[in-house]
Amino acid sequence: MDLYEKIRTLPTSPGCYLYKNAEGEVIYVGKAKNLRARVRSYFLEASQANAKTGTLMREAVDVDYITVANEHEALALENNLIKQRKPRFNILLRDDKTYPYIKLTMGDRYPKVFVTRRLRKDGSAYFGPYFPGNLAYRLVDLIHRSFLIPSCKVDLSRYHPRACLQYYIKRCLGPCVEGFTTPEEYRQAVRDVQLFLEGRPSELEQRLTARMQQAAEAEQYELAARLRDQVSTVHQMLDKQRIATAENEDADVFGFHYENEMLAVNLFHMRSGKIVDRREFFWEDLPDLTTFGDADEVEDTDNLQRLEPTPTASAPEVGEGSTTVQHAAVTEPGAPFSPAAFFSALLKQLYLDQGYVPRSVLVPVDFADRAVLADMLAGRTGHRVEILAPQRGEKRSLVDLVCQNAKQSFDQRFRVLLPSQKAIAEALQDALMLEEVPKRIECFDISHIQGAETVASMVVWEDGAMKKSEYRKFQVRTVTGVDDFASMREIIHRRYKKLLEEKRPFPSLILIDGGLGQLHAAADALNELGITLQPLASIAKKEEVIYVHGQESDPVVLDRRSPVLHLVQKIRDESHRFAISYHRKRREMRDRDSELLAIPGVGPRTRQRLLEHFGSLRGIRQATPDALTAVVNTATAQRIRDYFAAEATLPVLQPKD
Repeated sequence: MDLYEKIRTLPTSPGCYLYKNAEGEVIYVGKAKNLRARVRSYFLEASQANAKTGTLMREAVDVDYITVANEHEALALENNLIKQRKPRFNILLRDDKTYPYIKLTMGDRYPKVFVTRRLRKDGSAYFGPYFPGNLAYRLVDLIHRSFLIPSCKVDLSRYHPRACLQYYIKRCLGPCVEGFTTPEEYRQAVRDVQLFLEGRPSELEQRLTARMQQAAEAEQYELAARLRDQVSTVHQMLDKQRIATAENEDADVFGFHYENEMLAVNLFHMRSGKIVDRREFFWEDLPDLTTFGDADEVEDTDNLQRLEPTPTASAPEVGEGSTTVQHAAVTEPGAPFSPAAFFSALLKQLYLDQGYVPRSVLVPVDFADRAVLADMLAGRTGHRVEILAPQRGEKRSLVDLVCQNAKQSFDQRFRVLLPSQKAIAEALQDALMLEEVPKRIECFDISHIQGAETVASMVVWEDGAMKKSEYRKFQVRTVTGVDDFASMREIIHRRYKKLLEEKRPFPSLILIDGGLGQLHAAADALNELGITLQPLASIAKKEEVIYVHGQESDPVVLDRRSPVLHLVQKIRDESHRFAISYHRKRREMRDRDSELLAIPGVGPRTRQRLLEHFGSLRGIRQATPDALTAVVNTATAQRIRDYFAAEATLPVLQPKD
């Protein structure tokens, strides 16, 4: 049975599906409310248009499935399968850091106390986790000194002829030697340790105080002094210990920073209202989470609240002042990253197998199965668990704080020792083989929608920073329809003809947003002006390669983490942003006041239909009578033609740049 036939036989019940390659290896695991519908969606043309989805489906030769009773079971099964099989098309939690617990071996004849990072069903009592990690070791040392419960590896199921050094330095009751202590005394000490680790200071203090008074009355002054020290220790440590309790102030807070297919995530642990530890995660070359989401994430994308990072939180900017890269890094086709799908996968792997989950988990973005996961965690932990995506207030401020730390983590991990602007400029000179270190770069971009309201932008980078006072915007005058090359040729010609006439200096580099076509169009415009030695380059959006005029056959390919590439991208993206903002402004002006309304018989609704059909006023002006009658009647079509014919006889006022 081939893959297509097998899909038709899949049940419509909830479960997990496992794609396998020719070697029988599981390469992707997912869950679904409806297995057949979810697996079949991978074969849609729209899904396979994505490169990574296409790669998955080219490698997949078989699919297995496991049905379960409900969505909760599917979520848990998916988490287990991902951790067991480690499929390469899934997000895998690559951080193996776990926090320590304190283990009290209650099943032993004489219980001991240890620090451990693994929870086992062995009859022992586990306390924790402890934040920060060294707190567990400090508490165990305190237990040795104050309660005299050992952590040694001595076999206490039998007596030994002599005690070790720990007994003689008064850090152990000596259960290894007969007569040094009694089972009752030892059990009492173990009970004190339990109360101490359970965070029950009042009961522990009462017990210790009562026993101290009894010892004093019996004139056992050494024992009374030891109990007095234990009471003092309890008082001192209550403010320092960070045992994970079930109070409302306990929370885990997540933040992230994503850029260039690299991701940094920070997790802050809050206990009793205080930040007690931070945890960092890093990923490179993430799978495409836009497509590889759960069924819910595909079906309910309209209801998800998409993350809009701010420059001070998780904005993935290349440098200061760049807001365009922030937007492009999350939404451009070259970086299809879905924060919702990512945090859905991350939280499952972090918490479904944890012994302790705080009552509140704060994430920077909502995701589809958030409520389902919260319900499951509540069932496992026995207390209410809230997974929140706050949008305002103190909790949102806390998430923003963690996002800022994630940005710092990203810089430290992926931008270690970022060179100075001077060094970057010198590296750019070497990469593009310029005659001098670039001091001024002028970058151009074209913006339009199907040829309507075509505009251009010019942004300026000078001496290491964007110089907004030198930005310029242009209306394309001579080009009709969609022709980016001709538009670029016109704008370059106008800009540098004006510089020649005013005898102003030319920039160190002219940068074009586009590929070889735009580059050659700009070069033609400069040649028409007799400018042949001007450094000229372009950067293509998808490939992120730089074409230098005169060396087109050997494009410059920089490492995606290169500060030089980041600089060029920053300038290019700023030009793109500036062009789009001007284009939107022109469209708003066109929509607010259209000269079509001056034509008899054309009202707001007719104007709207004409603009939607022909795309722009220019398209309507160039339309034939037969084309106009597809939208309006013959009489109105003739009035429109007569109006534009009369307008063509009027003198034209040339706008200034």
